Amino acid sequence: MFELANYIKLNTFTDLALMIFTGMAMGRLVKKVKLPNVTGYLVAGLILGPSILGVLSADFLSAISVISDCALGFIAFSIGNEFKISFFKRVGVTPIIIAILESFFAVVVVAGVLIPVTGNLRFSLVLASIAAATAPAATIMVIKQYKAKGPVTETLLSVVALDDATALIMYSVATAIAGALSGKAASAAKLVLAPTKEIFGAIIVGAVLGFIFLLPLKFFKKDSNRTALEVGFIFLGLGVSQLFGFSSLLLCMALGAIVANFSSDVGKLMDISDRITPPVFMLFFVASGASLNISVLPSVGIAGAVYIVFRVAGKMAGSSLGAAICKADKNIRKYLGPALMPQAGVAIGLSLAAGTAFPEYAEQIRAVILCATLIYELVGPGVAKICLKKAGEIKE
Repeated sequence: MFELANYIKLNTFTDLALMIFTGMAMGRLVKKVKLPNVTGYLVAGLILGPSILGVLSADFLSAISVISDCALGFIAFSIGNEFKISFFKRVGVTPIIIAILESFFAVVVVAGVLIPVTGNLRFSLVLASIAAATAPAATIMVIKQYKAKGPVTETLLSVVALDDATALIMYSVATAIAGALSGKAASAAKLVLAPTKEIFGAIIVGAVLGFIFLLPLKFFKKDSNRTALEVGFIFLGLGVSQLFGFSSLLLCMALGAIVANFSSDVGKLMDISDRITPPVFMLFFVASGASLNISVLPSVGIAGAVYIVFRVAGKMAGSSLGAAICKADKNIRKYLGPALMPQAGVAIGLSLAAGTAFPEYAEQIRAVILCATLIYELVGPGVAKICLKKAGEIKE
């Protein structure tokens, strides 16, 4: 395969600059066809990555993974700021019920179709267990770009925030059943205990860091000092999550939620975040696009097609049912489900974990999830924009 990197030798800084300039150019280009900027960033990465031009090598993308971790930390922190007690007093348990049902239906619907199609119960359960995961990053970028506001946007932010926890729970239950069917009782027990630690450890430690964060905020009033504090605590949260195996997304969400509920300066902190994060987010999405692998498309087969189509169908059915049960706004019932399409980091991580626990299915599961990620990440942001616009929450 032709790789431009074999002919033009660049270094880390020139590669990063190229990522930013190409991301900006493609972001502007896709706006001409009314697509979100994030789609342009992903396409820019796809062009620069190993699948097409090969300017950005797999080794380089691995070396700059800290940028992706950093971006996800800030995204999770901003999502946490939506978890205000006043919001839940107003809407009740609606987002929680919707998050549980859309995750549950995604797994059940995919498994229900895969089992008769493949004839393999264990493989179907393991692959379907990953269907609950949703990627919050692309959705958040669409909301920020178009300044979307309204009940669908509020509920969407809450649901994608809860999805990390519900996805881990659904994964642990489904893979535990698959493990028990294969006689892997010890593995099944481990699969249940590990997500419990990952979820509750992250929430507890994130909350503790949030309360600690509040202390220096009383003494440091300048924006420059608060910028340093915010970056420092998000980095600390990411570091602790890596040290102890906690979910970095949930930990930083918990950190943000504590600040949102117990600090009167949360608005200023979010303004600071919005000023410093745009280039980090752009690099993150360009790197994500570069990591997408076109070569997996021919290998996914019927199982991949079922997963890609029926995961979305399950999320739409579950979110619509949850909204109906809670008597939520009619636009939530209609438009929330399709906006939950994006899937990336958490799903890829779960596919690796599933491959380790069930090595006989590792190659096929990874191919399906990588292919699904490619399609969902490229199509999902545009679908989210359309849904929010039809709900009347994006103004021209």
